[in-house]
Amino acid sequence: MPEPKPFYCAGEWKTTSDVLDVINPYNGEVAGRVCMAGESEVEEATAGAVEAFEETRLMPAWRREEILLNICDEIIGRKEEFAAAICSENGKPISDARVEVERAATVFKIAAEETKRIGGEYLPMDIAPGGESRHALIRRFPLGPVFGIAPFNFPLNLTAHKVAPALAAGNTIVIKPASSTPLSSLLFAQACDRAGALKGSVSVLPCRVPIAEAMVEDDRFKALTFTGSPAVGWALKAKSGRKKVTLELGGNAGCIVHADADVDHAATRCAAGAFAFSGQVCISLQRIFVHKDIFGEFAGRFVELTKALKVGDPRRADTNLGPMINEREARRAMQWIEEAAGAGAKVLCGGEADGAILHPTVLSDTSADMKVSCMEVLAPVVTLTQYDDVYEAISMVDDSEFGLQAGIFTNDARIINRAYRDIEVGGLMVNEVPTYRLDHMPYGGVKMSGMGREGLKYAIEEMTEPKIMVYNDTSLL
Repeated sequence: MPEPKPFYCAGEWKTTSDVLDVINPYNGEVAGRVCMAGESEVEEATAGAVEAFEETRLMPAWRREEILLNICDEIIGRKEEFAAAICSENGKPISDARVEVERAATVFKIAAEETKRIGGEYLPMDIAPGGESRHALIRRFPLGPVFGIAPFNFPLNLTAHKVAPALAAGNTIVIKPASSTPLSSLLFAQACDRAGALKGSVSVLPCRVPIAEAMVEDDRFKALTFTGSPAVGWALKAKSGRKKVTLELGGNAGCIVHADADVDHAATRCAAGAFAFSGQVCISLQRIFVHKDIFGEFAGRFVELTKALKVGDPRRADTNLGPMINEREARRAMQWIEEAAGAGAKVLCGGEADGAILHPTVLSDTSADMKVSCMEVLAPVVTLTQYDDVYEAISMVDDSEFGLQAGIFTNDARIINRAYRDIEVGGLMVNEVPTYRLDHMPYGGVKMSGMGREGLKYAIEEMTEPKIMVYNDTSLL
């Protein structure tokens, strides 16, 4: 058995007797073993973050920029090592894992640039009686220690989306990686250590749930940033007290393909959006609404593209879909498929599982109350629904407890503007799938899908507080 890996606690590498085996979801082998932080180590990391904040809040922008660029370089320099860790711990195809590493490095590069753009505002005061001779300045100040909880599906990039804006703003941060994917996070901790991050400014603590919940409740943390399931996210918000909270939660993203769409382009993008990383993406395309005039053509092309996807060993460069995060999740998704089929849905392709691998599945004739439609499936499963009236289709996309992102394929400006106005989501992608995201975009949802925004500039705003200073220039009296 491999030696347990230590965790990074306030600038020091620590070991404990509590050890977690990280299981490769493709072959069931132990991909690595990690030590789990306990109460004493959490206290050390928290106290270290509080102490380090007294320095980071005063750190000049050029120094914050330098550290962030150093982290970027460390990630790029160990690209293959990071990609191999991601592939082994969550089963992501190696080609996609490499893209995730590149994205994480880009996050730190953009964050470094944003350190130079955390500006302020001059507010004229003499627009109202009593404001004569007064001037006001508004600046954004760092909040303090941040607690971040990262998910399994993008264990490096979504850690980067929490750490990079925190450091750019002058905060400190403690990260809890997902229990199934701590290996890439510990490599990331090494990158921060080598990059010259101030001692205590970053800690990476694999830990049990009760330990993490104690940090959520700890008033020394001034912000909580969480990516994961809606049930867990909203429960943590209820425990968070007066902290600022950013929740990036789930969705069942919908997309409209209207009659004037380029069918081949729409089908190609929809296949990519529905099945990337076996559908285990918060903005994975789950519901497709297609105009009746092109439904047959679209469905045929979409199923053809789905069947052409290569499923298997994620270590192979030509693999499109590897396993789900574990066999339990694959069985759960299969149950939902079988329930839908039993209630009248047609399985156009897929609907088969082999251990943790669920073959990409396309369903038609589903109803809005089926789990595969109204809940987040988080699996390679997509539904196809015909429509006649595009405004009814807009309502069907919006008929969801979730509101992360949506997509629409059309060139009709009237329809685009109506969808933009009426679909309650954090983002609408036009002639694109809802799965589209670049790392500098304001990203986040409404309704059950969360609150707050990621994307470097916007996350920095979430992790800072505006403060006004009003100056009475008595020499002008």
